[in-house]
Amino acid sequence: MAQGAAPLRRLAEKFARIPGIGRKTAQRMAYYIISLPAEESKAIADTILEACANIHRCAVCCDYTEGELCAVCDDDRRDKGVICVVEQPQDLLAIERTREYNGTYHVLHGAISPLDGIGPEQITVKELLARVAQDGVREVIMATDSDTEGETTAMYLSKLIKPFGVKVTRLAYGIPVGSDLQYADEVTLSRAIEGRRDM
Repeated sequence: MAQGAAPLRRLAEKFARIPGIGRKTAQRMAYYIISLPAEESKAIADTILEACANIHRCAVCCDYTEGELCAVCDDDRRDKGVICVVEQPQDLLAIERTREYNGTYHVLHGAISPLDGIGPEQITVKELLARVAQDGVREVIMATDSDTEGETTAMYLSKLIKPFGVKVTRLAYGIPVGSDLQYADEVTLSRAIEGRRDM
C-alpha cells in the first residue's frame, strides 16, 4: 500500500496529534496544506509561530492572553469575588457567550485523570488556591465537565477550598453527562449558571 511522500506523511502525523483529529482528517488537512500556493502555506505557518511566540497564560486566571492579564481579569467591572473554574479556555468562551456571568474565571488546563497520568500537579490547582487564599473571594463555581474526570476534579477542589470559608457551588447541569462544556448551547449554559448548587 502506498504511504505517500515522507514529508506529507510526517505532516499528517503532526495533524493527527491534535485532539479530535483522526487519521483520515489529518491526511485531508496535510493534502490541503501542500495544495496551497507557497505564500498561503507560509502565511499559515507564520501565524502558528506568531501565536506560539506571543500567547501565554494570564498571570491571574491562567487563560491564554497576549498581555500580562486577559481581558476578563483586566476588567474592573467584573465581580472579582466570584471565580468560575473551567477545564479549558474553550469552556470560558462558551460561558462568556451566554452574557449571564459577570465574575472571573480560573482555567485548569485539564482535569484530574489518574489513568492518563494527570494529577493535581499537572493542572493549575496551586494557582487557584493562591487566589482563593486572598481576601475578597466569596464563591467558587465548579464548571468542570460532567464526565468522571470533571466530577473528580470538582470534588477534589471543593475539599481544598472549603476550609478557606469560601462558598463552593457546582453548575446545575441540563447538559448530558459525559459531554464537553464547550459544545453546550448558550441557553443551557445560562440555566446551568443560574441553577448552580452548593457542593
